[in-house]
Amino acid sequence: MEPPLLQLNHILKSFGAVRALKGVSFSLRPGEVHALLGENGAGKSTLIKVIAGAHSPDGGEIVIGGERLSHLTPRLARHHGIACIYQQPALFPDLTVAENIALGVQQPKFHQRMRWGRQTLQARELLKRVGAKIDPNAEVRSLSMPEQQLVEIAKALGAGARILIMDEPTASLTRQEVELLLAVVRDLRTQGVGIIYISHRLEEIFAVADRVTVLRDGESVGTEPVAGMDEATLIQRMVGRQVSAIYPPSESEPGPVVLALRGVTCRASGVRDIDLDVRAGEVVGLSGLVGAGRTELARILFGITPADAGEIQLFGKAVRIQSPQAAVEHGIAYVPEDRRKHGVILDMPIAANLTMAVWPTFFPGAWLRPEAERLHALEFIRDLGIKTPGPQALGGALSGGNQQKVALGRWLAIRPRLLILDEPTQGVDVGAKAEIHRIIRRLAKEGLAVLMISSDLPEVLGMSDRIAVMREGALAGVLPGGASAHEVMRVALGQTQREAA
Repeated sequence: MEPPLLQLNHILKSFGAVRALKGVSFSLRPGEVHALLGENGAGKSTLIKVIAGAHSPDGGEIVIGGERLSHLTPRLARHHGIACIYQQPALFPDLTVAENIALGVQQPKFHQRMRWGRQTLQARELLKRVGAKIDPNAEVRSLSMPEQQLVEIAKALGAGARILIMDEPTASLTRQEVELLLAVVRDLRTQGVGIIYISHRLEEIFAVADRVTVLRDGESVGTEPVAGMDEATLIQRMVGRQVSAIYPPSESEPGPVVLALRGVTCRASGVRDIDLDVRAGEVVGLSGLVGAGRTELARILFGITPADAGEIQLFGKAVRIQSPQAAVEHGIAYVPEDRRKHGVILDMPIAANLTMAVWPTFFPGAWLRPEAERLHALEFIRDLGIKTPGPQALGGALSGGNQQKVALGRWLAIRPRLLILDEPTQGVDVGAKAEIHRIIRRLAKEGLAVLMISSDLPEVLGMSDRIAVMREGALAGVLPGGASAHEVMRVALGQTQREAA
């Protein structure tokens, strides 16, 4: 067996009194995809920053290609062939693909001219190596997210990367784009590149990883081959307990119709002729392929892009929703997909985030009521199980799952009658996902009507009392709870029963 590309022995790292890594050992072989898993706060980010040279460990040993090191710097890490691919590519948008790759591959000396013809040819070869059909002369800003990630990978390979760290590379990709990226990962494995793969999507781990190391509370729970493991075992390793109720059963009976859509259309959004009911105490999953119009429908209901035809009814009464303010006044809450951009203001305290939707209540006129705001925040922190040092902690200091709870708490403060959730568990670990699902079920049991958009098909199947499937801006069908993944995909693809058979 070949010696490891990378070997970490008993790595220690503390930040003040917090011990982030407690003697973690890890190895990576040539041509291996080694998954690194754990809940948010388990130590994954700290460990990869040690490998990338961003953090110096307090103890332990790093061995790369037989060379023993006490720590790395970013420059040393690059010298030893280590590169990181993050969820958001770090490219220069106004430069071309070839220019971005060239900047990563070589640093020209003072007064040395860059030979751009040669660099374009080199970029073309590197892009071909990762299977990317991208024009080297295209500006990066014109590329899609998966194309930018392929450029990052090409740049890393051009710089001689033998160890590739991929940190949540598929979090913002569609299912089809994920498959393309995983195909590239498999191809890199055949080229002898060692890949450390971090993802909350367990199905990707089983699809592409050879071994998996699970971290919990800064310690390694163990390293095992992926072959022969199942999802339940991985989850138990990660959270230290059985999570049999990731998708808790419905405990509520559907009540009266809260939302009724009749022929709702928005030409600007490409949404047309939507007929759909959502009842009190019911979770209606909104499924469909990317671009089917799910988020566009949510934006119509919240008044961001108002409908220009059809009728929206709340409790049997026709209403006009021409703005988010009007939606809030009608008791509609919307937790958007991108929590960092639209859900939580990262530089503001949790208390301010939680009261933002009801700000006039706490600060009438020019009078400040900080104690009332603090008590309100504490109530939601307890109710939603938000893990934080206190209400004055900044939103950006929280894990993804806790940020999502803050975004949810902000809109629950308006006491809504209809709650629209767009990708409620995207990018959160399995433990936080189970907690958010329990909160959704509890809210439905309390009589809230919930419309849940999700690209995670198991989530749609596990959480929905009914499943509304969209296709090309229209409602293709409504399936009962308990429908199979095959049935949902059949409707999403527009297949008839005979075609599906």
